[in-house]
Amino acid sequence: MPDSKEYLHPDAIRRIASMELRARNIVEGFMAGMHRSPYFGQSVEFVQHRQYTPGDDLRHIDWKVWSRQDKLYIKQYEEDTSLRCTLLLDASASMSYGNGALNKFDYAATVCACLAYLTLRQQDAVGLTVFDQRIQSRLPWRSSRSHLQSIYRSLQQTTPKDKTDLKQVFREINETYPKRSLMVVASDFLGGEAQTLKSLAALKHAGHDILVFHIMDDDELDFPFNDATRFEGMESADQLTCNPRALRDGYLESLQRFLDRVRHACASAQIDYQLIRTSRSLDAALTAYLATRMAHMRKK
Repeated sequence: MPDSKEYLHPDAIRRIASMELRARNIVEGFMAGMHRSPYFGQSVEFVQHRQYTPGDDLRHIDWKVWSRQDKLYIKQYEEDTSLRCTLLLDASASMSYGNGALNKFDYAATVCACLAYLTLRQQDAVGLTVFDQRIQSRLPWRSSRSHLQSIYRSLQQTTPKDKTDLKQVFREINETYPKRSLMVVASDFLGGEAQTLKSLAALKHAGHDILVFHIMDDDELDFPFNDATRFEGMESADQLTCNPRALRDGYLESLQRFLDRVRHACASAQIDYQLIRTSRSLDAALTAYLATRMAHMRKK
């Protein structure tokens, strides 16, 4: 079997054409690398013992009780299946940018596919909302494994387009998702920064646990351009032809201030934040999700 990390790199992900195959290989490769991780499986609490009857799962026998009483007893658990995970995927035009194996949208969609697979594997419920300046598609919470096919189809049929209006989208989400859930937002957060951050805080105030995946391309983070370049707006008709070396320092300073503001706003609202490059392996995204899930379970 190949090294599980090979499934996590964007170059390998690109070669897996099917969203279903892509998600399964990435998650199972990741899980194999985690060994006996306490993150996986249902959250269960011990409730009581009952006497063993033929046909019971031998794995649930309490051998300590047997050693003391010479009788077989089964441990009974209360299953925790109450987590609802809502995947919020940005499909605005700026997400189609990319100079590597995957553009921002492809990377974010793969993250969502993996988290849907992992969440349903853990017997929790997951839903998907795809948006740009408005909600383009919505799949409700479901906990059946067959729900994965609907999520995969929605991801594969989506093409990034139109502008971003996260303020309007998040307001509608806040109005239509009254129940508390874990909300995973995958976006580049370009456009309407102040209102976007206020809207994220409002979701948190409504009682949702929020996990932000801030997806950025290496070009956006490093600005590696040297020769005369024409930059074209992806959500506007603006164009700029310039010597990028003259702009690099100012651009990187502005970018860092933007990232600091987003990071600080999330920290202030107790929102989990992850800045992820599209060249980075998917284990960073999965690890962040699992850490948030464990925190959610400890609160209950």
